Amino acid sequence: MNARPHPEQRMNLVYFLGWTFFRTVYRFYFRWRVYNAERVPLRGPVILASNHASFLDPPLVGAGVKRGINYLARDSLFRYPGVGWLLRKWNSVPVDREGGGAAGLKAILERLLAGGAIILFPEGTRTRDGRLQAARSGIGLTVIKSTAAVVPVRVFGTYEAYGRHVTFPRPRRIIVKYGRAMLFERQRSEAAACSKARLKAIYQEVADDIMAAISKLEPCEDKESFGE
Repeated sequence: MNARPHPEQRMNLVYFLGWTFFRTVYRFYFRWRVYNAERVPLRGPVILASNHASFLDPPLVGAGVKRGINYLARDSLFRYPGVGWLLRKWNSVPVDREGGGAAGLKAILERLLAGGAIILFPEGTRTRDGRLQAARSGIGLTVIKSTAAVVPVRVFGTYEAYGRHVTFPRPRRIIVKYGRAMLFERQRSEAAACSKARLKAIYQEVADDIMAAISKLEPCEDKESFGE
């Protein structure tokens, strides 16, 4: 018998309303397309690792799948009563400005340990020119310290719709595509007994492997999951 999903995996009412709102906007304003959403497990810990081109990306990646997703949000935003309440209802994890603090990492790992899914951006920040950037080692550290599968995700069109150079979102077609899960069991096994120098190298290797998987995703090579 399958265990009931942990609360981190389910959608509370506020989350569901936000999820529905973004799906509606993406469908009618941006004419979105979603590919291979079935590759994202509906239960159990998973890291959705996506390229980052726009503020549209986090809700886009989350709206494409039918399970609750955890998001990262700057810790200072949680100090405002209304905003903080909404962020908590949207399963947001407070992190510092750089997103690499010990408290933020602990919170991320706790969500994964509880069986949740979380969106991380290997590049660390939005692209300035629309091209993919090099991965930072932070996501490698998170992967190694967790047991979560990693699903590479690539978004298309969000830079043109609402990149750094765009003042107001433009009605450009946007696409989100989910890749096949990556497990990293060998790297976790090696990391358990290696030197500190090698451990740092493993973090970067994992990050680079994830970014390579993202780069190989093409927008329309597989059947569409939904989004019409």
